[in-house]
Amino acid sequence: MQREGDEKTMTVNEKEFEVIKLLGKGKGGYSYLVTDGQTRYVLKQIHHEPCAYYRFGDKIQSELNDYRRLKEIGIRIPTMLDADIERERILKEYVEGETIFDLVLQDRMQENYFDQVRAMCALLYPAHTNIDYFPTNFVVQNGELFYIDFECNDYMQEWDFEHWGIKYWSKTPEFMQYLQSK
Repeated sequence: MQREGDEKTMTVNEKEFEVIKLLGKGKGGYSYLVTDGQTRYVLKQIHHEPCAYYRFGDKIQSELNDYRRLKEIGIRIPTMLDADIERERILKEYVEGETIFDLVLQDRMQENYFDQVRAMCALLYPAHTNIDYFPTNFVVQNGELFYIDFECNDYMQEWDFEHWGIKYWSKTPEFMQYLQSK
């Protein structure tokens, strides 16, 4: 049996993609950079590994619902291109660029990125919605900030950008502690 991440190809609704590399692992799944031979995509494979600080219901349905919710609110996210419910896989547009996490590490953050995330908040908060503001979930492409995850939740002040997310958007003690834990 292959271990997670050892696959050379993966399919979404019978369409095969070559796995280029593992991009990362989140609370709900593994994200892979894949190609069909012409275009690069992100393929998210839902996992069912335990997460001590987060409870999930039906993860694939949550992804679909969250995607619709964020699109309706007007958040800049990658386009979901396909969903394979049986295999619990999502195919989405690949947003090429550097993550906010990497930009913080390299001391290359710009005030404009804070302005853009605050503009997202101006859409999210009136819709009673929070996203996961951790900096690995944001990519800058051609100067534009994209939220590359689809996770969203009902608004709670303790988890909004100003009270939680901003703690990881510069080299704060929280950011440095996270870095040391990896």
